[in-house]
Amino acid sequence: MRSFAVASLVLALALPAASWAQQITVSAAASLTDAFKELAPKFEASKPGSTVRFNFAASGVLLQQISQGAPVDVFASADQETMNRADAQKLVDATSRKNFVTNSLVLIEPAQGGVGVKSLQDLGGAAIKKIAVGKTATVPVGRYTKEVLDAANLWTPLEPKFVQADSVRQVLDYVSRGEVEAGFVYRTDAAIAGDKVKVVASPQGATPVSYPIAVVADSKNKAAANDFIAFVNSEAGQQVLARYGFGKP
Repeated sequence: MRSFAVASLVLALALPAASWAQQITVSAAASLTDAFKELAPKFEASKPGSTVRFNFAASGVLLQQISQGAPVDVFASADQETMNRADAQKLVDATSRKNFVTNSLVLIEPAQGGVGVKSLQDLGGAAIKKIAVGKTATVPVGRYTKEVLDAANLWTPLEPKFVQADSVRQVLDYVSRGEVEAGFVYRTDAAIAGDKVKVVASPQGATPVSYPIAVVADSKNKAAANDFIAFVNSEAGQQVLARYGFGKP
């Protein structure tokens, strides 16, 4: 009887640890916020006992956090460049890396009270006082924006009008609140804003907007991290992402 009691106590003490072991933290690009939040309970249902916690921010900021030792299991970036840096610093398991969605850059203006922007060239007009862009050092959408504007020989002339944002969602907020006349976000972000913003152009850059995902090298739960990546790439995961406007990899 005593042996049974001891065994029961050991089991009871082990259960919280086992439960904790199934929890993973996913650091994901800000543009994935809504889609991943919907995807999480579906993943958890497919893997009983698993739980997912999210940390959403600009991809470059997330990389900085991981490099400083933040306890993260999965990293999902909005660009290849940031993931390449993570790979070069051996912060992710290169064998787990997969491209899982695509997106596209759009130019938006406030739906109410917009000045009627129709093209990139219109951004140089006197009616455009402020343009929200992501910080190129840490925000992938900022780099995609710079590439497009550089190709049109507009980045330098427009620079005095730029309002630097810490994430693509901050760009979206600036535009939707009418604090700027225009901004560059992903098509999926514009869709999330609904009738608050208007897409006025879809400029194409040389670099495709492609999102990679990988297991963080220091993850304490690599099996569950790999399970999450597999689910994101599964038919069920892709269906959720497609509803938010993401394209197939």
